[in-house]
Amino acid sequence: MHEQLASRVEACYEQAETFFKRRFKRPEVSFKLRGQKAGVAHLHENLLRFNPQLYRENSEDFLRQTVPHEVAHLVAHQLFGGRIQPHGEEWQLIMRGVYELPPNRCHTYEIQRRQATRYIYRCPCPGSDFPFSAQRHKLVRQGRRYLCRKCRDVLVFTGETRVE
Repeated sequence: MHEQLASRVEACYEQAETFFKRRFKRPEVSFKLRGQKAGVAHLHENLLRFNPQLYRENSEDFLRQTVPHEVAHLVAHQLFGGRIQPHGEEWQLIMRGVYELPPNRCHTYEIQRRQATRYIYRCPCPGSDFPFSAQRHKLVRQGRRYLCRKCRDVLVFTGETRVE
């Protein structure tokens, strides 16, 4: 799996080098990305991170569209510098001109959302339930306070949780 993706990254770089008639520094490639993003280009670290779960579930489109999408970010950064927009005209030029692909900003892969525990907070307002994530609940336990936007009272943990 990793060899096929790494080989596609290399092919994208070779395509860009032929088009622009210059060499590009190759990135480090990581498969340590989770969640909703299919890929991320870290411009200053010259690093590409890919989501192995989404790759496994959508390998054909991932290799055709996602890999060039992320490589185009690094190529655009090396060509035009750090002041360009992430999906601006320079990046779009590379997607259309070099890879002959539509410059789609986002993927349409189905995401399997994992279950999450929500911590229920309330204020005096009638019918006010505020489901907090584990991260936000931890911040409250460390002293952070959150206020209701209507009554401005501090939201208080009810002791209830629910799984979504």
